[in-house]
Amino acid sequence: MWDVILDSLIDTVKLIPFLLITYIIMEFIEHKTSHKTKDAIKKSGKFGPFIGGLLGIVPQCGFSAAASSLYSARIITLGTLIAVFLSTSDEMLPILISEAVDIKTILSILLIKLVIAVLVGFIIDLFFRRKFETSEDEPEIKDLCEHEHCHCEHGIIRSAIKHTLSITIYILIISFILNLIIYFIGEDRLSHLLNSTPVVGPIISALVGLIPNCASSVIITQLYLSGVLNFATMIAGLLVNTGVGLLILFRTNKDLKENIKITILLFAIGVIFGIIFDLIGI
Repeated sequence: MWDVILDSLIDTVKLIPFLLITYIIMEFIEHKTSHKTKDAIKKSGKFGPFIGGLLGIVPQCGFSAAASSLYSARIITLGTLIAVFLSTSDEMLPILISEAVDIKTILSILLIKLVIAVLVGFIIDLFFRRKFETSEDEPEIKDLCEHEHCHCEHGIIRSAIKHTLSITIYILIISFILNLIIYFIGEDRLSHLLNSTPVVGPIISALVGLIPNCASSVIITQLYLSGVLNFATMIAGLLVNTGVGLLILFRTNKDLKENIKITILLFAIGVIFGIIFDLIGI
């Protein structure tokens, strides 16, 4: 048990410098470009899914939340919203960078998410596109992701430090839980449970990805890095994960049935691609 605690502490402490540097860069991008990216999506028109998918892979805090509010105001299409959701990486990218994962692996994950996001977004708009009412004003909401994570009113450095401390606590807790599970169950047995059946792993991973919190992307990424999840199962969960995007959608979009359908659609996309990748051996 002491080894479990010690390993969790050591693994977490080693990440702090890398996380801090990463979040300073991310906060700088968020402060300097957030309004530009919103304007780009508003003006994207038929190219919305491409623009949304491309901007979604940039780990800007609150971007999926911004897309949710834009969709609720019918400023962007459903295809654009789904493209942003599918490409959003949330906490995945900082963790992969801090763990010194091979750059080719990182780029391949981002590229896969981008291609799927853009492709699915265009397909949705092709078959389900409807006329959206344009609006100059977005819904007046309190951006939960910005409020919880970015702390933008405190400046770049202070925001980055708070974000780093917040995610460090998540990583410490989750690392301890994962190490505890692996300690009692065994890494081989847990990996076999999630990866032996082509359907079970992606479903469980996608369910975890639906949790509207950055902890879900941390869990999925950490499980992949520890060898418990294979690549296909990880992709299923990361495609579904939107940070607090879904939470914002349910808060700002008055059509509850539509919100539920979007959630189910997102879950189905993640599971389907996870199963496909698993079957073809990616």
